[in-house]
Amino acid sequence: MIRFAFAGRCSTEDLQDPEASRNWQLTRAQALIEPAGGQIVTEYFDIGHSRSLPWQRRPRANELLQALRNPNRGFDAVVIGEPQRTFYGNQFGNTFPVFVHFRIPLWVPEVGGPIDPDNEAHDLVMSVFGGMSKGERNRIKIRVRTAMSSQAKLQGRYLGGRPPYGYRIADAGPRPNPAKAAAGQHIHKLQPDPTASPIVQRIFTMYIDGMSDKAIAAQLTRERIPCPSAHDATRNPHRKKSAWQQGAVRAILLNPRYTGYEVWNKQRKEERLLDIDDVTLGHTTRMTHNPTKEWIHSNDPAHEAIISPELFDTAQTLRKQRARNQGRQERAGKQGGRPYALRGRIRCSLCGRKMQPATIRNRVYYRCEFKDQEQDLYPDITHPRTVYLREDVVCQALDQWIARAFTPDRLTATLEALTHASAAASTAETHTPEQTQARQAIKDCERRLTRYQAALDAGADPAVVTQWINDAQRDKEMAHRKLDALPTATRKEESPLGAQQIREMTESLGDIAQRIHAAAVDEKGPLYEALGITISYENATRTAIVRSRPSSPYRQWLWVVHEFC
Repeated sequence: MIRFAFAGRCSTEDLQDPEASRNWQLTRAQALIEPAGGQIVTEYFDIGHSRSLPWQRRPRANELLQALRNPNRGFDAVVIGEPQRTFYGNQFGNTFPVFVHFRIPLWVPEVGGPIDPDNEAHDLVMSVFGGMSKGERNRIKIRVRTAMSSQAKLQGRYLGGRPPYGYRIADAGPRPNPAKAAAGQHIHKLQPDPTASPIVQRIFTMYIDGMSDKAIAAQLTRERIPCPSAHDATRNPHRKKSAWQQGAVRAILLNPRYTGYEVWNKQRKEERLLDIDDVTLGHTTRMTHNPTKEWIHSNDPAHEAIISPELFDTAQTLRKQRARNQGRQERAGKQGGRPYALRGRIRCSLCGRKMQPATIRNRVYYRCEFKDQEQDLYPDITHPRTVYLREDVVCQALDQWIARAFTPDRLTATLEALTHASAAASTAETHTPEQTQARQAIKDCERRLTRYQAALDAGADPAVVTQWINDAQRDKEMAHRKLDALPTATRKEESPLGAQQIREMTESLGDIAQRIHAAAVDEKGPLYEALGITISYENATRTAIVRSRPSSPYRQWLWVVHEFC
């Protein structure tokens, strides 16, 4: 008796019945091996995974590949009931060599038995089936998208998805397909939500009256009106529910479905290579926004409108006008704007955010604004509405600190610090952009896992969240493998300056303090940047804590001081 492992796959995207699909594939496999005395002793059948995924990324198929390595695997050969379900594109050419290496025969009905690795006809047949599988998948995609496009455009059909804020899903009668109607399936449509639809009307009115997206969000939060994710918490387990966000208001103002017309194709699934250096790993699917010109609008109204088309068009016209005006202001600011020496270098110690520069009565201030909706997002923080810090006060003390480091009585200590920095800089490791990108990808995956775990704890659908977690884990593992494959970090080989050289350079600068104080504001920015100046401002004690962490070797920033003076 020959012991066989059965391998197969079915997808649930096109509503396949997993049990029926497994049964007919298993029947074909048994019909092939039983005349030769074969018997299936174990199964590796994937459910709900696309054929475009390579074997390494299908759970059960990957388990089969790992079992091939085990001498005590428990089977002598592998049989496949339907190669078009199992192999896609060039997957056979990437997978079959593993079977050959471990001397495990692979049986398929299309060749009437085991595949002969030395038979060109067998290889050609399997390659043809892989191409047919890929072509079949592409034809299905085209047919489905074309059908959905015509349904949305000609019939105004609601094609699923989360309803926009202000609407809820209502029954629209039996499905037109008699078989599906007989099975009790119904189509659906959008119906105004009596609680949320007046809020949508009010948002459009406030925007046309001159309020910005941010101001509207703040107003709704102050009135304790539930935000979209809080209003429909079941469909939004992964979103914050404490306050209205500017992006939510913007999405409402840009959604033409509020005029009563159905809109489809606002997003699409886009396949991107998982690893450009290893195309055999296949693609990963991401949702991508389509340009507005590619959206499909229904020819006739499909559901009850919340706002009139005229009101929607007025809001879009105003948005374009405001965007043009803002662009002119930004260009004018760039051409003749006032320089800010500490832009991006001051953070509020209460919330950790960067303080933004502003000119008030001809003086430069850095301020941290904490609006009411932000207080809802950070309930544990006691933060004044606005925290101010004057730039000239900080720069005066900062310049004195920099100049004091090079005064004769402190020059020796400064030289020792620079010499110590020299040794550290000469032995510091540097990372390539690819290494930095891989490390950032790992951190992003860890943040995703933390967020998904929080969604699970909050009562989200375990099946959905588990898929998210699996995707994040897979992405993290890929980033780790990519990082491990990259060359190790290199050492900087820059020769350090000696203490005497540094002394001669600093003494040649003369009175550093006088030169720094006399310099223009726009000339101080490069110096602060080279010194790696960061400031944490504590409003309660009116204290600014300054740290200097040069982003480049000390040789570079010392020359910046030299050129600056």
